[in-house]
Amino acid sequence: MNFRRHLETSWRLLVNHLLILIFMTLAMMVVSALSLGILAPVLTAGYFHSILRLVRQGREPSLQDIFSQMRLFLPLLAFAFAVLILCMIGYAIFLPFGILIACGITFAFIYVIPLMCDKGLPLAEAVRRSWAMATSGDIIDHLVLVVLFLGISAIGSSVFIGTFVTTPFATLLLASVYDEKTAGRPGSTA
Repeated sequence: MNFRRHLETSWRLLVNHLLILIFMTLAMMVVSALSLGILAPVLTAGYFHSILRLVRQGREPSLQDIFSQMRLFLPLLAFAFAVLILCMIGYAIFLPFGILIACGITFAFIYVIPLMCDKGLPLAEAVRRSWAMATSGDIIDHLVLVVLFLGISAIGSSVFIGTFVTTPFATLLLASVYDEKTAGRPGSTA
């Protein structure tokens, strides 16, 4: 997988659509906070779907897009709750163990939201397909994606204002890689 091309594509799209992506990120964070995190998973799905359409079709994102996947509210809330419980158990046992669980969940299930909003898969099938996409093919490529995604996100989280740039950049990277993996191109696992 050509990560340089994915990073360049993500950066170019970020720069070309910076203002709307910052506003979408801000709106997603504000609404998630006001809902005490309850709407965060479904808003993330809408956010990703909008960015995936930008990557695939060049379609300009809009603020309303973050609400476009409300049909996924209950399954994504259940998934997020399960992930939260697993991480809390890990952190309660031993901090590094909790971090390891969170990274493992990201590694295995990074494609759950993309598969649910793009392919319309139910939660159980999206979990199964995400695991298959993560473990088939070149695992090193997938590991590089996860490290880049978590690293970019962590850098942005270290400075609050940075989140408004790194969140869309990391999501653009994920969308670009996801698009390649599901488009039936050489080396893809659809």
